[in-house]
Amino acid sequence: MSNWSKSSWRAKAILQQPTYPDQEELKRVESQLADYPPLVFAGEARNLKHSLAKVVNREAFLLQGGDCAESFSEFHANNIRDTFKVLLQMAVVMSFASGLPVVKVGRLGGQFAKPRSSDSETIDGVSLPSYRGDIINSIEFNEASRVPNPHRMIQAYHQATATLNLLRAFASGGLADLRQVHKWNLDFAQQSEVSAKYEDLAKQIEQSLRFMEACGVTSTSYRTLRETDFYTSHEALLLNYEEAFTRQDSLTGEWYDVSSHMLWIGDRTRQIDGAHVEFLRGVNNPLAFKAGPTMQSDDLLKLIDILNPDNEAGRINIIVRMGADKVADNMPQLIRAIEREGKQVLWSCDPMHGNIIKSSNGYKTRKVDSILTEMKQFFQVHKSEGTYAGGVHLEMTGKNVTECLGGSFQITEEDLTSRYHTHCDPRLNADQSLELAFMIADTLKEAR
Repeated sequence: MSNWSKSSWRAKAILQQPTYPDQEELKRVESQLADYPPLVFAGEARNLKHSLAKVVNREAFLLQGGDCAESFSEFHANNIRDTFKVLLQMAVVMSFASGLPVVKVGRLGGQFAKPRSSDSETIDGVSLPSYRGDIINSIEFNEASRVPNPHRMIQAYHQATATLNLLRAFASGGLADLRQVHKWNLDFAQQSEVSAKYEDLAKQIEQSLRFMEACGVTSTSYRTLRETDFYTSHEALLLNYEEAFTRQDSLTGEWYDVSSHMLWIGDRTRQIDGAHVEFLRGVNNPLAFKAGPTMQSDDLLKLIDILNPDNEAGRINIIVRMGADKVADNMPQLIRAIEREGKQVLWSCDPMHGNIIKSSNGYKTRKVDSILTEMKQFFQVHKSEGTYAGGVHLEMTGKNVTECLGGSFQITEEDLTSRYHTHCDPRLNADQSLELAFMIADTLKEAR
């Protein structure tokens, strides 16, 4: 690491970055952010890495989920709470079925920047720079709103700070207590079939807790029954922001990006000689990268050698996002290459990004059936290869949105017009997320 510094990425080719019109103002904002307190601590990132190593060793399962792109306009305590509740529901469903602890990681507290397929967007003959997330520019379609503004990084930091504070309070302040398992259900989802299934499970958990309390095991005396560990993650896309929060740990002397516990590289920015790989190879956080249908075995191994030269378990999470019709064909070769070289990795499934379609009425959406199919195939391939399907990575929300088609509520194309609120990609709502959790739980139970 002698040739790495937190700014060495600036000498590399970089994609998916904004062009700020005022470079001096950008430097002032970067300097200001570099003096701000960290959002997370190095010790927390090490704890997460330890938990992810258990997943690699088949002793746990990873649940990673949250917003496609956090926005300034939808920042509300209730939205954070409801997404947290859904993740708790999903985790308890998976854990109860499998007997495994579930490592919970939110796409929260920093998921503000988004890669785009084009640098520009055209509406009614007018072309403007693409919206790249609230940390960079605004979603409003006018020339002034689409100019990249470095001060948005400061607003993103303050929103992330408040989000992290609230998540820590939820995780340790009583909401995560297993005695509250019935109260995690959201009002709008209580009439669905999957919600009734969850209520039956909650009753079983309640009976188990009563038995444990009779034996002297209570949430008062055991922290793990009343609190939970909850971590954050986001795509490390805007490197100006990430560099500002890269600090040297006072205990170990190692470098950490303290903007989040886990960071990942997207499928569009994983170039071996690119800036994003260069930056992340030097920080000691748990890392992930997306592996889409174009990923080749040689590139996969090169990436791992760069990002995890010591082959440390818990360091690397490969997030597979092939699409429901490509998993069975493309993933086995990657698994075999990893097994052949003896690499310690966590395999996680992103069944969202390879299954985006456009509805007949013009909405970008996803079919729940396609999401379920990709997830099932992911598990089936790992079973065939004798390897471990260790996690899932979802774009989801606790809000009552209608953005993905199907599910137990049977959202139709006509329904998309009623509550389509996402600033970027369509998200699963609470009911659809819970439906997927039960499918995963059944698969984990079968594997055990």
